[in-house]
Amino acid sequence: MDILWIVLLGILGLLIVLFFAFVPVGLWISSLAANVKISIFNMIGMRLRRVKPAKIVLPLIKVRKAGLNLSVNQLEAHYLAGGNVDNVVNALIASERAGIQLEFEKAAAIDLAGRNVFEAVKMSVNPKVIETSNVSAVAKDGIELLVKARVTVRADLERLVGGAGEATVLARVGEGIVTTVGSAGSHKEVLENPDDISKRVLSKGLDSGTAFEILSIDIADIDVGRNIGAQLQSLQAEADKNIAQAKAEERRAMAVAREQEMRAYVVEAEAEVPKALASALREGRMGVMDYYEMQNLKADTQMRETIGEKTTTQAIK
Repeated sequence: MDILWIVLLGILGLLIVLFFAFVPVGLWISSLAANVKISIFNMIGMRLRRVKPAKIVLPLIKVRKAGLNLSVNQLEAHYLAGGNVDNVVNALIASERAGIQLEFEKAAAIDLAGRNVFEAVKMSVNPKVIETSNVSAVAKDGIELLVKARVTVRADLERLVGGAGEATVLARVGEGIVTTVGSAGSHKEVLENPDDISKRVLSKGLDSGTAFEILSIDIADIDVGRNIGAQLQSLQAEADKNIAQAKAEERRAMAVAREQEMRAYVVEAEAEVPKALASALREGRMGVMDYYEMQNLKADTQMRETIGEKTTTQAIK
């Protein structure tokens, strides 16, 4: 009999442990203390639907204490959709305190889109400053300028879903800086009036299609870079020189080939001379004495050329 009572007490204790492990009694008591009416059976249903009751009840307590009207079903549906219930609740409370109109459906859509809705609300109240890297732009006089800008943006909750992010804003600002500097006649004009860049870039409506509203664009720093115009002229001059050298080499090669061709003609003509002499001797158009006189004349000419070359060499020395 004693053993039976022990077994029954053990089973009863196990059931009690399982009950308190499955049923969030402590969380139910906390909700009652906060005057948030949610039944313990509803919490058990959350367990069965694989919803953590603490992820719903604690944000619901914050909502009711903040004076907002949200139901358990709304929070649970957002949790089951994969959203961050606590983040959405914090965003709704912050927007209500700041006087910003934000509905639960809108906040839930922003959260499910992968954006931090609470950070977006904070950015709507306190604008964020994003800084560009050094943007390289070249004025019409060929001088490169390195421009760094600070862009003050505020989150636009209406365009947060589907709107482009910070990278797009920075890319558009950089493009505007390059266009503005490139249209300046001289880099000195840009250095004298850097606010012209801000005005012209801001007037282009760069925040169109983005999740932000651009409040201001301020030029933080301008540095003078390389003389791109001079470098391009130097490269062009080098290219022109290479082209001229190539053409001169082409003409020289053609001249050498022409000279060799002429020499070939001379050699060919000289080869015909002995034949002509032999033919003249056979036909009687030239006598033997004429032939010897011509040979003496050639020898005399060759001697004079040799003496002339030696004299010129000595004079140079």
